[in-house]
Amino acid sequence: MLVALAALADSACVIGFAAAGRSQHEEAATIAGLWQTAWPFLLALAFAWVASAAWRRPLAVGRTGLAVWWGTLVLGMVLRVAFTEGGAPLPFLLVATGTLGLALVGWRLVVFLVRKLRKG
Repeated sequence: MLVALAALADSACVIGFAAAGRSQHEEAATIAGLWQTAWPFLLALAFAWVASAAWRRPLAVGRTGLAVWWGTLVLGMVLRVAFTEGGAPLPFLLVATGTLGLALVGWRLVVFLVRKLRKG
Protein backbone atom coordinates (compact mmCIF):
# COMPACT_ATOMS: atom_id res chain seq x y z
CA MET A 1 0.00 0.00 0.00
CA LEU A 2 2.83 2.40 0.89
CA VAL A 3 4.56 1.78 -2.43
CA ALA A 4 1.36 2.50 -4.36
CA LEU A 5 0.81 5.73 -2.43
CA ALA A 6 4.38 6.86 -3.07
CA ALA A 7 4.06 6.10 -6.78
CA LEU A 8 0.76 7.97 -6.86
CA ALA A 9 2.31 10.95 -5.04
CA ASP A 10 5.20 11.07 -7.50
CA SER A 11 2.82 10.82 -10.46
CA ALA A 12 0.69 13.61 -9.02
CA CYS A 13 3.82 15.77 -8.69
CA VAL A 14 4.72 15.24 -12.34
CA ILE A 15 1.16 15.87 -13.53
CA GLY A 16 0.99 18.99 -11.35
CA PHE A 17 4.27 20.19 -12.86
CA ALA A 18 2.90 19.70 -16.38
CA ALA A 19 -0.44 21.33 -15.55
CA ALA A 20 1.24 24.34 -13.93
CA GLY A 21 3.49 24.79 -16.95
CA ARG A 22 0.57 24.65 -19.35
CA SER A 23 -1.34 27.14 -17.22
CA GLN A 24 1.62 29.54 -17.05
CA HIS A 25 1.80 29.58 -20.83
CA GLU A 26 -1.96 29.87 -21.22
CA GLU A 27 -2.22 26.62 -23.16
CA ALA A 28 -5.55 24.83 -23.49
CA ALA A 29 -6.64 23.00 -20.35
CA THR A 30 -7.48 19.68 -21.98
CA ILE A 31 -6.67 16.12 -21.03
CA ALA A 32 -4.97 15.62 -24.40
CA GLY A 33 -2.85 18.73 -23.91
CA LEU A 34 -1.91 17.71 -20.38
CA TRP A 35 -0.94 14.24 -21.62
CA GLN A 36 1.15 15.74 -24.42
CA THR A 37 3.12 17.76 -21.87
CA ALA A 38 3.32 15.16 -19.10
CA TRP A 39 4.01 11.85 -20.86
CA PRO A 40 7.80 12.27 -21.29
CA PHE A 41 8.18 12.97 -17.59
CA LEU A 42 5.74 10.25 -16.51
CA LEU A 43 7.60 7.68 -18.60
CA ALA A 44 10.89 8.96 -17.18
CA LEU A 45 9.42 8.68 -13.68
CA ALA A 46 8.55 5.03 -14.30
CA PHE A 47 12.08 4.31 -15.52
CA ALA A 48 13.55 6.18 -12.54
CA TRP A 49 11.46 4.07 -10.17
CA VAL A 50 12.75 0.88 -11.75
CA ALA A 51 16.37 2.04 -12.01
CA SER A 52 16.45 3.15 -8.38
CA ALA A 53 14.36 0.23 -7.04
CA ALA A 54 12.20 2.86 -5.41
CA TRP A 55 9.70 0.28 -4.17
CA ARG A 56 12.29 -0.95 -1.66
CA ARG A 57 12.39 2.36 0.24
CA PRO A 58 9.77 4.61 -1.37
CA LEU A 59 9.97 7.27 1.36
CA ALA A 60 13.76 7.58 1.48
CA VAL A 61 14.65 11.22 0.87
CA GLY A 62 18.20 10.67 -0.34
CA ARG A 63 18.35 7.25 -1.90
CA THR A 64 14.95 7.28 -3.58
CA GLY A 65 13.91 10.93 -3.71
CA LEU A 66 17.12 12.18 -5.31
CA ALA A 67 17.31 9.28 -7.77
CA VAL A 68 13.69 9.67 -8.82
CA TRP A 69 14.11 13.44 -9.20
CA TRP A 70 17.23 13.28 -11.37
CA GLY A 71 16.02 10.31 -13.38
CA THR A 72 12.69 11.99 -14.08
CA LEU A 73 14.33 15.29 -14.96
CA VAL A 74 17.11 14.03 -17.21
CA LEU A 75 15.25 11.28 -19.08
CA GLY A 76 12.11 13.45 -19.24
CA MET A 77 14.06 16.21 -20.95
CA VAL A 78 15.64 13.76 -23.40
CA LEU A 79 12.23 12.29 -24.28
CA ARG A 80 10.67 15.76 -24.55
CA VAL A 81 13.33 16.96 -26.99
CA ALA A 82 13.46 13.72 -28.99
CA PHE A 83 9.76 12.93 -29.33
CA THR A 84 7.73 16.11 -28.88
CA GLU A 85 7.70 19.60 -30.30
CA GLY A 86 8.80 20.95 -26.94
CA GLY A 87 12.38 21.99 -26.53
CA ALA A 88 14.54 22.37 -23.48
CA PRO A 89 15.65 26.01 -23.31
CA LEU A 90 17.70 26.94 -20.26
CA PRO A 91 14.86 28.76 -18.42
CA PHE A 92 12.61 25.71 -18.78
CA LEU A 93 15.40 23.41 -17.66
CA LEU A 94 16.00 25.53 -14.56
CA VAL A 95 12.31 25.74 -13.67
CA ALA A 96 11.83 22.01 -14.23
CA THR A 97 14.88 21.21 -12.10
CA GLY A 98 13.59 23.29 -9.20
CA THR A 99 9.94 22.34 -9.47
CA LEU A 100 10.45 18.60 -9.86
CA GLY A 101 13.10 18.62 -7.13
CA LEU A 102 10.90 20.49 -4.71
CA ALA A 103 7.97 18.20 -5.45
CA LEU A 104 9.60 14.77 -5.72
CA VAL A 105 12.09 15.22 -2.89
CA GLY A 106 9.98 17.70 -0.93
CA TRP A 107 7.04 15.46 -0.09
CA ARG A 108 9.44 12.77 1.13
CA LEU A 109 11.22 15.32 3.30
CA VAL A 110 7.91 16.40 4.83
CA VAL A 111 7.03 12.76 5.62
CA PHE A 112 10.49 12.24 7.16
CA LEU A 113 10.17 15.34 9.35
CA VAL A 114 6.62 14.49 10.48
CA ARG A 115 7.71 10.97 11.42
CA LYS A 116 10.72 12.32 13.28
CA LEU A 117 8.58 14.81 15.23
CA ARG A 118 6.04 12.14 16.14
CA LYS A 119 8.76 9.89 17.55
CA GLY A 120 9.69 12.76 19.79
